[in-house]
Amino acid sequence: MPSVVESVTVDVRYFAGAADAAGTTQESYDLRVGATVADVKSALRGRHGQKLNRVLDVAVFLIGDEMVRDDAYPVGSRVDVLPPFAGG
Repeated sequence: MPSVVESVTVDVRYFAGAADAAGTTQESYDLRVGATVADVKSALRGRHGQKLNRVLDVAVFLIGDEMVRDDAYPVGSRVDVLPPFAGG
């Protein structure tokens, strides 16, 4: 009997330069239960390619109330992609 991999829908919201690079402000991904920031980044790179890749290299990810750069951090049902912002 084949193993069943459970998945969860993760809503990704893009802001500023991340939205420009992705060409959208929000989209959803089906990822495995227990997915991490690294899994989200891999899915985003797979869909959007090189242009978004440059943003992901410097972005911070908002997961719940936590600003995260750790690729091993587990994600929830929503991830916000925040590129560096100019100004204060």
